[in-house]
Amino acid sequence: MKILVLNGSPRSNGNTVSMVEAFVKGATENGHQITVVPVCQKKIAGCLACEYCHTKGNGGCIQQDDMREVYPVLDAAEMIVLASPIYYHSLSGQLQCAINRIYALDKPKNLRKAALILSSGDDNVYDGAIYEYQKSFLGYLKLEDMGIFTAFDKQNKSEETLSQLTEFGRNLK
Repeated sequence: MKILVLNGSPRSNGNTVSMVEAFVKGATENGHQITVVPVCQKKIAGCLACEYCHTKGNGGCIQQDDMREVYPVLDAAEMIVLASPIYYHSLSGQLQCAINRIYALDKPKNLRKAALILSSGDDNVYDGAIYEYQKSFLGYLKLEDMGIFTAFDKQNKSEETLSQLTEFGRNLK
């Protein structure tokens, strides 16, 4: 299966990256093709709501930024994984911009599954991100939820958390 991971962490060696790497390890062992896009290291602006993509653009965005590299991978992907630290009860702003820009494709043609990976310093901050994922993202794109994985404080880089994500990738069908 082709899997796109949108990593919304600005830290190249942070907790979210460790969780993503554990998932990628297991999924790769299982034969899946993984593309990880570190959205914070890309220049991806927010959606302009100009509707160019659905009028003159035929699914192409008028903005000429790094999202152009993501669109072909997204359109080929069968699964998407959103990974983010939690900042102020939500996904990182950079990841939110990339998610909003999916609108240009409307519903990527091969996308069927999704998962969510969240990292935080506190266990009581996930509700906003999980709500958006479950009530908006999955529903609009008609995706099957493959799982939500959270870690906070010392759990973030713990062997238990990383093993859980590796096993998730290994067992993904």
